[in-house]
Amino acid sequence: MFGAVRLAEALGAILAHAVVLPGGKLAKGRMLDADDLARLAAAGHTQVIVARPQPGDVTENRAAQQLAAALVADPAGQGLICDAAFTGRVNIRAAGPGVLALDANAIGRLNAVDAMITLATIPPYQRVAAGMMVATVKIISYAVPGDALARACAAGAVALRVMPPVVDRVDLIVTETAAQRADPADKGVRAVWARVARLGIAEGQTRIVAHEAGAIAGAIAACDAGMILVLTGSATSDIADVMPMGLQAAGGEVVRFGMPVDPGNLLVLGRLGARPVIGLPGCARSPALNGADWVLERLACGVAVGDADIAAMGVGGLLKEIPTRPQPRARPIKG
Repeated sequence: MFGAVRLAEALGAILAHAVVLPGGKLAKGRMLDADDLARLAAAGHTQVIVARPQPGDVTENRAAQQLAAALVADPAGQGLICDAAFTGRVNIRAAGPGVLALDANAIGRLNAVDAMITLATIPPYQRVAAGMMVATVKIISYAVPGDALARACAAGAVALRVMPPVVDRVDLIVTETAAQRADPADKGVRAVWARVARLGIAEGQTRIVAHEAGAIAGAIAACDAGMILVLTGSATSDIADVMPMGLQAAGGEVVRFGMPVDPGNLLVLGRLGARPVIGLPGCARSPALNGADWVLERLACGVAVGDADIAAMGVGGLLKEIPTRPQPRARPIKG
C-alpha cells in the first residue's frame, strides 16, 4: 500500500518522502515510530505519505540482500564481493583482476519477474580490477512480494562470475625496421606491458628482432611464456605478411587476420600449440582501448576466442578514435 494516510494510521509505516521538521528532517525510508508521529503533529502535519508492506512482502534492504546472495552464492569461487545493503541497493564488486562472465539470458529473466526488482551489470567480458563495481542490485519500491523475489533469485542464481587470469607470464616480441627502430623503453612497448600488468600477469622477456618472417619465427619458437604478443615495426597488411608467416614457420597457425573493431582492425590471432599468439595492431602502442584489448584480456582469462567470436565483436566495435593515429578514420570537415 502506498499513499497519504492520517498520522493516527501511520505508525510502523515507511515514510515515502523526506519531511523537514524543526530540529532536523525525517529521512525517506524511515519506519515511523510514536516519537516521529509526535514530531510531525507538533509541526502541524495531519497526514503523511507512506508505504506499508503487505503480508508476504520483503522490505527493500532484505530483498536486495537476498537477491545478491542468490547471485553470489559462492563468493570465493565467483571472485565477487557483495557490499552491505542500503536504500534497497547492494553493489557487487570484483575480488580481483579478470573479466566478467555473465549469463545474459538469466539476467534478462530476472529483470522480467517484477519491474521493482532489478539487476544492472557492466558489459560481458569487460576487464575488471579488485574493488571495481561490476553489478548493482536495486529494489525500486520499499518492499516487494516475497514470491516475486523468490522467482528473481531462482532466475539469476550464480549468473555472474569473474574469470581470473590463467596465464602466468607473457613474452613480447618487437620487430624493427630501418625506419622504425625498437627500444624496450619506448612508450609503445610500455603501453603493451601496462596492459599485461593491469591483469596481474607477470612480464616475461622482450625480444627485439628484425622485421622478417624468419626472425619472428625464431623468436616465437624461443618463447616459453603462456602467451606471446608480437608488436611489429610495420603494420601487418596481409595474411602473407611477415608476422603471420613467421608464426606459421614456427609451427603455429593463424586463426584470424583482421577484426571488425576500430581501432584494432589489423590484429592477428594465432596459436602455437595451446598457447595464444597475438599479432598486435599498431594502435596497441597507445594506452587507449582498442580491439586487441578485448582479445588479449579474454584469452588471458581463459575465455575461448575464435574466428566467429571476433566476427561478432563488430557490434559495439566502433571505439573512440586515437588522436595520435597516423591515418584517422575521419578527416576534419572544412567550414
